[in-house]
Amino acid sequence: MEELLKYFPKITDKQKEQFAALYDLYKDWNEKINVISRKDIDNLYLHHVLHSLAIAKAVTFRPGTKVLDFGTGGGFPGIPLAIMFPGVDFKMIDGTGKKIKVVNEIANAIKLNNVEAVHLRGEEEKGKYDFVVSRAVMPLPDLMKIIKKNFSKVSNNSLPNGLLCLKGGNVESEMHPYRKIAEAIEITNWFSDDWFKDKFVIYVPAT
Repeated sequence: MEELLKYFPKITDKQKEQFAALYDLYKDWNEKINVISRKDIDNLYLHHVLHSLAIAKAVTFRPGTKVLDFGTGGGFPGIPLAIMFPGVDFKMIDGTGKKIKVVNEIANAIKLNNVEAVHLRGEEEKGKYDFVVSRAVMPLPDLMKIIKKNFSKVSNNSLPNGLLCLKGGNVESEMHPYRKIAEAIEITNWFSDDWFKDKFVIYVPAT
């Protein structure tokens, strides 16, 4: 939590309470349904919550924005982003029903009213969104092929509609088909911890 408050000092008391509640909730649920590596649960805020919030540094979603979290797993990056942007609507989908159960239980526990979590594969999602967010779900070209049907034609944010995904390592080959339009932003631009080295927010505008 200290790291989170260092980088996001202006969050409200309600947001602080919601973020603070995540550790006990994820620790409890992780013992029943493994959504985070068990050895990594103590790094929840740095490796999962703050990592997810790198997207909040890349763009400030305006109220009324619609965001699809594709392959959310246990709720990342969607849950931290939904706390950060209470006026934004998040739909979170995953092909594993047990993980969606965890997302729903955690959202209900912290009274996160701007989240809809559904057991659904990406190919089956028909809705239109301003942005799609994801965290290392699949190679970029495969992901773009599935989600290109889901982008709304009208942009309402400072950043044109598109994909914002969290990736690490050598991303050049994945980005090659989009090299003229995509951008890889180093997370160390915002967060100084060594763990964020070689980690990026990849932005691909809807085409």
